Amino acid sequence: QVQLVESGGGLVQAGGSLGLSCTASGSIFSINDMGWHRQAPGKQREWVATISGSRTNYAASVKGRFTISIDNAKNTVYLQMNGLKPEDTAVYYCNAAVTATSRNLRDYWGQGTQVTVSS
Repeated sequence: QVQLVESGGGLVQAGGSLGLSCTASGSIFSINDMGWHRQAPGKQREWVATISGSRTNYAASVKGRFTISIDNAKNTVYLQMNGLKPEDTAVYYCNAAVTATSRNLRDYWGQGTQVTVSS
């Protein structure tokens, strides 16, 4: 069993910054990639960013404002969010493609953390 636990959400004014973190634990053999998605009220969940090795990818809506990074030793992925806008308000979910010690590969998701940006 693999668990992802997020932290760092909260309330911030427009133009401000916030950092999220997500730690994977459990029966992990290896992590292929980790990333972030978000879901705003009444909208579908959308992809935000992914990191795999040293390669990063971002949604157009956050590129240049958000930075994803990873600490492989801690199985922890971070999302630094700068220049936040009210439209960034959403529940942010961490996900990871994990090969468990059973050698099964699957995606895991965190429970989500709320980010609210006030105008």
